[in-house]
Amino acid sequence: MEQGQAGLVSPIEEVLVLEGEVVAAIRELASRGVGSKRIAQTVGVARNTVRRYLRSPVPAGQQTRPRARRLTKDAVERARELYEGAAGGNAVVVQRLLAEDDLVVSVRTVERAVADLRRAKRVAEVATVRVDTAPGDQLQIDFGQKHVQLAGTRVRVFLLVAVLSYSRRLFVKAFLNERQADWREGLAAAFQHFGGVPRVVLGDNARALVLGRDRATGTVTFHPGYLAFCRDWDVQPRACAPYRARTKGKTEAGVKYVKRNGLADLAFTSFAALEAHLAAWMVTADQRVHGTTHEAPMARFEREERAALRPVPVYVGPRREQRLRRRVAHDALVDIDTVRYSVPHRLVRDHVEVALDHDTVRIFHGTTRVATHRRAYEPFSRVVDPAHWAGLWRVAASVADDAAPLATLGRSLEDYAAVVGGTR
Repeated sequence: MEQGQAGLVSPIEEVLVLEGEVVAAIRELASRGVGSKRIAQTVGVARNTVRRYLRSPVPAGQQTRPRARRLTKDAVERARELYEGAAGGNAVVVQRLLAEDDLVVSVRTVERAVADLRRAKRVAEVATVRVDTAPGDQLQIDFGQKHVQLAGTRVRVFLLVAVLSYSRRLFVKAFLNERQADWREGLAAAFQHFGGVPRVVLGDNARALVLGRDRATGTVTFHPGYLAFCRDWDVQPRACAPYRARTKGKTEAGVKYVKRNGLADLAFTSFAALEAHLAAWMVTADQRVHGTTHEAPMARFEREERAALRPVPVYVGPRREQRLRRRVAHDALVDIDTVRYSVPHRLVRDHVEVALDHDTVRIFHGTTRVATHRRAYEPFSRVVDPAHWAGLWRVAASVADDAAPLATLGRSLEDYAAVVGGTR
């Protein structure tokens, strides 16, 4: 046996692959100029098999191929050692390292040798220890996305889902974006919906919440705006570890439940109709028997968690508005979350700054406020102040105005009527 095959059991048995008539059909079709893909579809074999038989000089009915090679016991042990060591659990790396030792095998051969190790590694990665939190201790939050039919138009809707970890009571609010202001607004609405505030809010590492993380120390740097919001509501922000979404598995499951059960493929006449549907659906969701607790979230909430939540603060800090920069379109409108708001037409193609809060849209050009609108939430709607378009419309001249220029030229409409009528 050659050195390069020292770790293999050589194949000693050969098996017939295809019957002679099939091979003959393959070569006959090829001789007529039929491509290998069409031949494969016609005779019912793989395309690579067709190519192999077309390359082979062996007569039909005699084509053979060796059985798969197997690693020797020592080679298997070496592959397993590399898999758990230098290869870091990667079968492709194991194959490459074995090749450096003059042991050439396929990746599939390596995968068979380390199959039980791969399975154990996968189980260790996905296995989760369920942590039960005390009533009123934790709220988990997350955003999900789903395309929904609104008034016949397919719109991407962002869904903030909040789940009380003890009772599993759920809250969902729809948005047209996922900015920090939307996180804050959704959280505030969740506190109001539950009638109290938990001690901890557990979220993910979204940019709107987390600026960075020191993996060496585990220190999380939260966004200043989010920290200010948490101080206003007296809650402690926490973020799950990167790539460990199961840390907040209750809300991860909640997002799926909202998308698959709450919305499914339903269509709505408007965004307001979607909001009304979600409000009614939340009542139904709170009455279902939860698969983990085996009781209705509302019953569990009323019995143990409502009293454990802290009261909603009487005073919450000033509402922090969001600032966006926009360029004015040719029609003197600026786009904010698919809704378009008017500005004075003299600002077309210029840049403006938009200040948003829950109810109002204020638009500034430099330091001058040029427009104020009530905020709208219907996708693709327009909010227009007619005064912003003053001067764009041409005023139609009256008949009297049209007659005046003719009179100044010494003619009148009667003169032209006489010419057309042939009286003059």
